[in-house]
Amino acid sequence: MTDRQPPRRRVPGPARPARPVRPAAGRRPGRAPARRPAPALRLGSPRPRLRMVGLGLTLVLCVFVVRLLQVQAVDAGAYAAKAERNRYVVHTLAAQRGEITDRNGVALATSVDAYDITADPTLFTPEQLKVDDGPEQAAALLAPILGLDQQELTDKLRPADKKLRYVRLAVRQTPQVWKQIRDLRSALAAKAETDRSTVNVLAGVLAEPSSKRVYPNGELAAGILGWVNAEGKGGGGVEQQLDERLAGEDGKIRYAQSGGHQVPTVGSTETPAVPGSDVELTIDRDIQWAAQNAIGEQVEKSRADRGYVIVQDTRTGEILAMANSPGFDPNDLSTADAAAMGNAALQDAYEPGSTAKVMSMAAVLEESAATPLTHVVVPNRLHRGDRLFKDDIDHPTWYLTLNGVLAKSSNIGTILAVGQLGKTQEQANEVLYRYLREFGIGEYTGLGFPGETRGILAPPDTWSTSQQFTIPFGQGVSINAMQAASVYSTIANGGVRVEPTLVRGTKEADGRFIPAPEPKKTRVVSAKTAKTLARMLESVVDDEEGTGTRARIPGYRVAGKTGTANRVDPDTGKYHGYTSSFAGFAPADKPRITVYCAIQNATRGDYFGGQICGPVYKKVMAFALKTLQVPPTGAKPANIPVTFRP
Repeated sequence: MTDRQPPRRRVPGPARPARPVRPAAGRRPGRAPARRPAPALRLGSPRPRLRMVGLGLTLVLCVFVVRLLQVQAVDAGAYAAKAERNRYVVHTLAAQRGEITDRNGVALATSVDAYDITADPTLFTPEQLKVDDGPEQAAALLAPILGLDQQELTDKLRPADKKLRYVRLAVRQTPQVWKQIRDLRSALAAKAETDRSTVNVLAGVLAEPSSKRVYPNGELAAGILGWVNAEGKGGGGVEQQLDERLAGEDGKIRYAQSGGHQVPTVGSTETPAVPGSDVELTIDRDIQWAAQNAIGEQVEKSRADRGYVIVQDTRTGEILAMANSPGFDPNDLSTADAAAMGNAALQDAYEPGSTAKVMSMAAVLEESAATPLTHVVVPNRLHRGDRLFKDDIDHPTWYLTLNGVLAKSSNIGTILAVGQLGKTQEQANEVLYRYLREFGIGEYTGLGFPGETRGILAPPDTWSTSQQFTIPFGQGVSINAMQAASVYSTIANGGVRVEPTLVRGTKEADGRFIPAPEPKKTRVVSAKTAKTLARMLESVVDDEEGTGTRARIPGYRVAGKTGTANRVDPDTGKYHGYTSSFAGFAPADKPRITVYCAIQNATRGDYFGGQICGPVYKKVMAFALKTLQVPPTGAKPANIPVTFRP
């Protein structure tokens, strides 16, 4: 049997049409024909393909190398700065605002811990939260907690600047508010870990430590203290006047952050804040309270527009109380009346009326034009210039001493006395004007208080015919309450005017106490004239003929003067209603305290100064004497005659 080679594997080719098989010659039918061997499969060379792959990889690597060179060499600084901006944030560290205290260190304005609620808007985008309404959801949760408008919060969380990384949602929120937000944020985060359908939409809400201004005594001394506005700046009163000292200097902190949170393992740089100075005022909280209660009750009882009381140390010029009614609560300005948010005792200019007669009498005595016993015949009417003058009541001809003119507050008697200051009316006007200026009328008090008025005192050569005769009894000239109180303190201080002061000093951040500068002192009248005037002012209160009997304080000698002036309505510029006032000091023979009270436009009951301001003076003075432990002198009053027999 012959050996046969195994058949080669054939590669199938395209099908061909079948052809009839013919029997080969010499073969017998029925035997299969022999098959031809298939040609061998030959593969192409791989080298071209390898070259193409290598070339492609080389091009890709070249692109990467070029980009790497651009990032790390050509534009390295720009990219590093951009990374730095995205990684590091800078926040302001608010300085602790200094306290404002009374003369005994009792806090009147202080600061407590608070938080500014902030957010990173880039953490509220659909890419971050995987929801389209992240800002709306967050605003809906925050609005009732912060007490803000929901749409306003939404707008802040979705700003026009898509690169903005910091917005302030609310300022000076209490720790309780921040804790409520933080607890809600934590609850959402915990739920999101177990429930994939929950999104922590508050993840980008943060807080910065801040402080909030509070006034522990509410309305007490609000007119003096003022308030702090939404930007943290003093908006009125001492808060505004001494804002730079109180505010201190803010610091800064720069730290790395990720996902809106500080990275603790990366260092930070900090410039510490410098706290503000504490300010110690001259006022006494207890005396301020007594003054504020007394004037508030009387303003309400008389249905008056407003009123003010000032208490001053006669020797030092320090203001012990300055109370206004109505007032306001600086803790809640949303309920405050804008008209009551100032310090009316310094900002109201009004005609003082008869309390100004003490200056006319001082000029007459100092110029030796008359003595307390000089006889003055006072008719029921007096014709001067183009006017007919009268007193507050009709009366028969009075036969008064100069002391009696002051005690009975006679306008006509005052005109007659002042007329003796010069040989002519013009000369008398010049002399009176000089004394009014020396008493501080028409000048700022020296307090430097925001919004203070200097009043109105025209030069004597411009006085109208009527002003020549009305200014001596306090009409046609305007003052503020502090100027009026200072006049009486000048008499009480032996004729030396001491500029009033409201600040005793400041306590710096390093603990040093820096006292306020010494106030300016000016002698206005002699000690003899001042003592004589003090004795004359006693007659106003002590003598039954006087107009200030309701200001008497048992056991004390009291010097004072009433005033009832026609009032210029600030809205219309015309006379309407009255300014009622009382001014004085005690003890009269050894003065320690001056009290001045004024009430504007009393519309119910009496409107005379002695009737409605006399009792206020009595309450406040009695309380102040007791608080400062000022004993009665025990001396008897002078009892200078008020009238004479013709």
